[in-house]
Amino acid sequence: MDSNTLQKVTLNPRQQEAVLHTEGPLLILAGAGSGKTRVLTHRAAYLISQGVKPWNILAITFTNKAAAEMRERIDQIVGMGSDSIWVSTFHSLCVRILRRFIDRIGFDPSFSIYDADDQKSVMKDVCKKLEIDTKLTKERTLLAAVSRAKDELVSPEEMALNAGNDFYARRTAEAYQEYQAQLRRNNALDFDDLIMKTVELFQDCPEVLDHYQERFRYIMVDEYQDTNTAQFRLVSLLASKYRNLCVVGDDDQSIYRFRGANIRNILDFEKVFPDAKVIKLEQNYRSTANILNAANDVIRNNAGRKDKRLWTENGDGAPVHLRQFQNGFEEAEYIIGNIRSHIEKGEAEYKDHAILYRTNAQSRLFEEKLIYANIPYKLIGGVNFYARKEIKDLLAYLKTVDNGRDELAVRRIINVPKRGIGATTLARVSDYAAAYGISFYDALLRADEIPGIGRGSAKVLPFTVLIQTLRAKQGNISVSELLEAVIEETGYVKELELEATEEARARIENIDELISKIRDYDENAENPSLSGFLEEVALVADIDNLEEESNRVVLMTLHSAKGLEFPYVYMAGMEEGLFPSYMSIMADNPKEEIEEERRLCYVGITRAKKELTLTAARQRMIRGEIQYNQTSRFIREIPQECLDEKSESPAKRAREERETRKEKRREAFLEARRDFRAKPFETAPVTVTKADHLEYGVGDRVRHLRFGEGTVLEITEGRKDYEVRVNFDTAGVKKLFASFAKLKKI
Repeated sequence: MDSNTLQKVTLNPRQQEAVLHTEGPLLILAGAGSGKTRVLTHRAAYLISQGVKPWNILAITFTNKAAAEMRERIDQIVGMGSDSIWVSTFHSLCVRILRRFIDRIGFDPSFSIYDADDQKSVMKDVCKKLEIDTKLTKERTLLAAVSRAKDELVSPEEMALNAGNDFYARRTAEAYQEYQAQLRRNNALDFDDLIMKTVELFQDCPEVLDHYQERFRYIMVDEYQDTNTAQFRLVSLLASKYRNLCVVGDDDQSIYRFRGANIRNILDFEKVFPDAKVIKLEQNYRSTANILNAANDVIRNNAGRKDKRLWTENGDGAPVHLRQFQNGFEEAEYIIGNIRSHIEKGEAEYKDHAILYRTNAQSRLFEEKLIYANIPYKLIGGVNFYARKEIKDLLAYLKTVDNGRDELAVRRIINVPKRGIGATTLARVSDYAAAYGISFYDALLRADEIPGIGRGSAKVLPFTVLIQTLRAKQGNISVSELLEAVIEETGYVKELELEATEEARARIENIDELISKIRDYDENAENPSLSGFLEEVALVADIDNLEEESNRVVLMTLHSAKGLEFPYVYMAGMEEGLFPSYMSIMADNPKEEIEEERRLCYVGITRAKKELTLTAARQRMIRGEIQYNQTSRFIREIPQECLDEKSESPAKRAREERETRKEKRREAFLEARRDFRAKPFETAPVTVTKADHLEYGVGDRVRHLRFGEGTVLEITEGRKDYEVRVNFDTAGVKKLFASFAKLKKI
């Protein structure tokens, strides 16, 4: 592909400039939806057309999926010889290098790669050896600290030096040192080691580094804004000889600081490579002008960024919709109703819609509303709310209190928290229950009578005492108070707080949402009870039977949405304290944290192709308590001319619904009067003719002259007519005969 051929492909001038610049360091600032992958693949093809050997080209990205997509597109464009180009993730690249040369730094090439479970097992042994109390310092907390150190290329010795007189920091450094010693004894590396050890190999063995510098004379790195310090060092070493390094990224989409991403890598690229050429890709092919103007005006409030402004030839499009509600329930109802409206009008399919939110816990309301509305959905980057471990654990406690016969629930939580009840003890309890025809839990109550259980009965006793105590309280306290008693007595949240990791914080947020769900049930159920609550949850929790299909509404966090696009995007929970999060507002360095949140908002906005809707609630239930929040500062940063703003007042909506019902009754009355006057003296027997078939079926929306619109719940075929059960929007559930009802499908 020479420069003349390049003119014929559909690349804009800036994209062509990026493809043609092959020698020396190059920074491509690729705004959202600006076609960066297209540039990278065409650049690889152009290099080969200019005589560069395919095996001298290295393309690095972050995920296996992204690497596979890039490989496929390069193969399509380059054709013969493309398989010699190395297209790889950072970790895959390092594994290939280490398998060949790791013996130079004291490891055997057949090293094992430890996953998260393996790491936790090693750290557990480390804590035992160093007598670290894991009730105060969790293995996960130590592993997170070790991972952060490796991201920054900090060795155990350096961590110990930096610890000074800080007891906790010194103990962490000791754990890090012993952890690395055990890995070496096992001839094993964890994922962070793959990069750190490759950097170590290059620094200690110049001949190995020179070998790969000769091999990879042209290096391209995608998503450069997400690199950490170790990855930056790796790339810098590889490119230091020929300096043909092309990095592609967008500092405005750097949203993984909590995972170790260092935005300075892209912001300071020209300081490291003073002769670097910078090309900005600012033409967006995805969104409308109104969406891009909103994104541009939000992100320009960040100080730590490179100046650029997205533009498009797609036209202005619809304004950004801003909708404010009284609470989260109304917010969810509106969004699901809006999606259904698009479907009913034939404007879009389910898969064209994405609901984005800041925290996983926010998915619960949307999941429930979608299930009630019989709308298929899929959760990306998370687990169905009621299938999350912490939620299942706490619900299992409530089920055991309510119904000890649920053996699955009892077995799930008998060692949560750890009580040291072994498999042998549980097997003997199970045998005893079967022999005497009693439930597993009832057998636990008789643990001291079970032969061969020995000291196991003493470990079972605290569990049964806890359940019996909770049962005694059950009749005198609300369901939410019962859950809080479970949390307090088991120390479930305290254990998560001690972990002090992002994952633990997310799990606590989910538990807070469960508390809010139960508090709402207590306040609004006609006769609230533990059994009633568990029954209600069961109706929305069992979604495993949903048919697998791609045409579904998508639910995901804003972090998970990066790299995706949808015609209709809903960004929910746009309130101060939720987005930006309260933790970022109250952080030690709030400026940096708020800027990261703003970049996350920018990512969310630029996912939308056709329409973007931002929603906020005046009040929201958090951990069972009503909180009142202002709308997010990010909304206030969007220019008014881009916004279509409406405040959805419950009182106003109720008045409108009453007027609609009144008008429908009036129309029905007038039509009946017209019929009466048309044949004032005629009387005739009413005859019913059974229809051969009905134009509607179960699940269809229908209209009735008197009761208005509703959803068909059931159709029963009788000898003379069909009996139809319909849930009308305003009149409730009615049973009607099809011939008399004259229902019209809508």
